[in-house]
Amino acid sequence: MSHEEEISGEDFSQQQQEVLKSIRMSRIILPVLIGIVAVFYLLWRQFDPAEFAHINWSNHTYFWIGMALVFVIGKHLSYAARLRVLSEGAFSWRKCIELIFIWEFSSAVSPTAVGGSAVAFFVLAQEKLSTARTATIVLYTVVLDGLFFILSLPLLYLLFGSNMIRPDVQELADIGAWGYYFLFAYCLMAVYSGLFYYGIFINPKQIGRVLAWITRFGLLKRFQAAAVKLGADMVLASAGMKKQSRLFHLKAFLATAMAWSSRFLLLNCLIIGFITALPTDFFTQFELFARLEAMFVIIAFSPTPGGAGFVEILFGGFLTDYVDNPTYATVISTIWRLIAYYSYLFAGVVIIPNWLRKIVNERRQRGQ
Repeated sequence: MSHEEEISGEDFSQQQQEVLKSIRMSRIILPVLIGIVAVFYLLWRQFDPAEFAHINWSNHTYFWIGMALVFVIGKHLSYAARLRVLSEGAFSWRKCIELIFIWEFSSAVSPTAVGGSAVAFFVLAQEKLSTARTATIVLYTVVLDGLFFILSLPLLYLLFGSNMIRPDVQELADIGAWGYYFLFAYCLMAVYSGLFYYGIFINPKQIGRVLAWITRFGLLKRFQAAAVKLGADMVLASAGMKKQSRLFHLKAFLATAMAWSSRFLLLNCLIIGFITALPTDFFTQFELFARLEAMFVIIAFSPTPGGAGFVEILFGGFLTDYVDNPTYATVISTIWRLIAYYSYLFAGVVIIPNWLRKIVNERRQRGQ
């Protein structure tokens, strides 16, 4: 029996039912299909069987694929550590690891520009966290993720210049379409992160009033209820943040930095594994790290679930100066998405129904 069939209307409110629809198992069909279409497209356009036969599947390659898996695990544990810090120890390590699987699954089946925040609110609420603490955790993660990019990208630009955006972007004065899109994505990320920061740490009531006013007009009216709720959540989160120490914020930011760095470093490992001529010195790999971070900013606003298809097709173009063989680029991007993206889709198929079954049973035992 699927978890959709198992949950009756009396188990959850209508609003909660809507959230549950976003993590139903059938939601994996679309990103998987898009990913398959993208892979077949790449195989048709740029896969060369002769080049594939030249890939040396040596111990070197397997070692670096293994290291990529280590960073996948490291990313997950870093997010779990952040959740444990933000929940102030309310969750065990095992529970944090489980909840991050659900959170990542919800992000994987949502457009990357949307993410899994609504699901995160729902999931944490089912774990008996107060509304204030739930709001604090979910909204502060938005600030932390944005802060990592806002602080690190200018530093990387000072080190590596415009070439960190794409191989064909050499000068800031002639950055082209991709350069402008990168600047747009970075500015958009800075704006919404700054909005959340202002709302949590400076003046949450003012942000709430502004959001309510903006959504009074035209097509934005449909978002007014969500905007009012977001304003109320910011007030709650702000109250929770005022009592936190600097050590709390430092731990949360370090866990965030480790999680995002692991996302990029796993790709460093895969590229080293297949491109044996690539130097492994610190500067070369750090420059590749900068390119990968810039690439993630550009794909952060993909319209497809988890960036499926969009990421696979764009991958090779971002890295032609590191992976100049299209067949190798196809192989690397496919392995990367399998271990870092599709693994969460299939893990969710196992973890989410069990988690929901437990939540439903607990509700029924309490007579709710």
